[in-house]
Amino acid sequence: MATIELRLSQKIQKETGRSEILLRLFQGSKLNLRAKSGVYVTAEHFEYFIDRKRTFLNGVSVSDKAVSVTMKEAVKNRYVVFERGDVFVRNRIASEDKAYHDNAKKKIEELKQIILESYEIADKDAVSSDWLQMIIDKFHHPEKYIPKDEQPNKPSFFDCMNDFRDNAKKKVNGKREGDKSVVWKKNFDVLIRALKRYEMFVQLSDKQRKGFILDIDTINNETLEDIESFLRNEHTLLEEYPKIFQKIPASTDTKRRNPKPQPRGNNTICALFNKLKAFFNWLNEKKITSNNPFVGYEGVVSEKYGTPYYITLEERNQIADFDLSAHPQLAIQRDIFIFQCCIGCRVSDLFKLTESNIINGAVEYIPHKTKGERQNVVRVPLNNRAVDLMKKYKGMDSKGRLFPFISPQKYNDDIKDIFRLCGVTRSVTVTDSVTGKEIQRPINEVASSHMARRTFVGNLYKQVKDPNLIASMSGHAEGSKAFNRYREIDDELKKEVVSLIE
Repeated sequence: MATIELRLSQKIQKETGRSEILLRLFQGSKLNLRAKSGVYVTAEHFEYFIDRKRTFLNGVSVSDKAVSVTMKEAVKNRYVVFERGDVFVRNRIASEDKAYHDNAKKKIEELKQIILESYEIADKDAVSSDWLQMIIDKFHHPEKYIPKDEQPNKPSFFDCMNDFRDNAKKKVNGKREGDKSVVWKKNFDVLIRALKRYEMFVQLSDKQRKGFILDIDTINNETLEDIESFLRNEHTLLEEYPKIFQKIPASTDTKRRNPKPQPRGNNTICALFNKLKAFFNWLNEKKITSNNPFVGYEGVVSEKYGTPYYITLEERNQIADFDLSAHPQLAIQRDIFIFQCCIGCRVSDLFKLTESNIINGAVEYIPHKTKGERQNVVRVPLNNRAVDLMKKYKGMDSKGRLFPFISPQKYNDDIKDIFRLCGVTRSVTVTDSVTGKEIQRPINEVASSHMARRTFVGNLYKQVKDPNLIASMSGHAEGSKAFNRYREIDDELKKEVVSLIE
């Protein structure tokens, strides 16, 4: 008679603290097959609840703090218990956790029964590890094994992605409300195009999978690993697979007919995967699929950011006062950069500012990045330097903007030249976007419009006791990871604070 033995994987999910239950199907020396069950539990629940019989055989005992209660009291209070003469309480379990593990126990018992019944009627010559894994997969995803002529029409993978992009809501105070921002939708389109290229890549590179398509019901951990590898190495595929990039360009923000794909760093890939994970969470919430490939996935999980670098007020003034009369175009862009340092906005908002944004001595605007998520108006009072710069360029822009702007890319290129000419070239520690390692670079080589924003936030952060006041002027979201990085910016400030308790 065949028997199923349970073991618990030593790999623990970081997010849940759970591990996957492993199955062993054996019958004396005739049969010995192992497989992953697809069911995840905590070690504690496995030992004392899922596989209690084996736990006793292995001599596992209750903790020293265990107390005796009646079975009625234990059930009423949702205690995890086991019986050895008396009823012993190991610990109290939260209702949601108890419900989850009740369901896990039910699943594993049903799965064991299905495996044993399938084995009894199976052709023993056909029984193999693949056979066992197929039985388990069929248990979790029965929809995959419905004959095509009996399957209901379901939306394609990319139809679902488009639906999510157009209709997904942002969580506000724990509730789904408020439209996603224009920027978020634009970034989600980047993911859609990347996944379409991945699909084509598989079709072209693997003769065994010419008909491959992404399917919400069949994507699993292995698929995610393959997608991650593709995203990490896509920049090497242009010459070998030009058709992919001809049909689906690497970027739509360029005039180049066939733009070259750029290397992606860990943070970029992580951001794309977070959107893909949100997509599957939405599919599960809408009951479009019960499949969630991110359960048990151990690939890219978190973004890594270094301490933000910026210029001091002394360096800002050095740039502001430097004679650039020999470079009139750079002089204009220098003034724009200094103005941006005074108000701390993103370049996308800076380039849209007109006199209508100046109200009672302050600049007011709704950050473009957050439009559709929260309609918070950012208001930054203008200091004398900012006012003087606005007066200098009043009426000079043909489109009625505050300054005669050029393209964002040319603006960033000019900022680097300005830093070099003004002698602001000290070395700073930056995080390599591809490798994630910290390296030393001259500040003029990494200078950009975003440094103006960092300069505004960083210098204010050193002098103002209320960080929330600064965040309200920079347009950072409450609890923003990007803003919280500024807590690490200044060792001198830390020394001053510590000295207060001498």
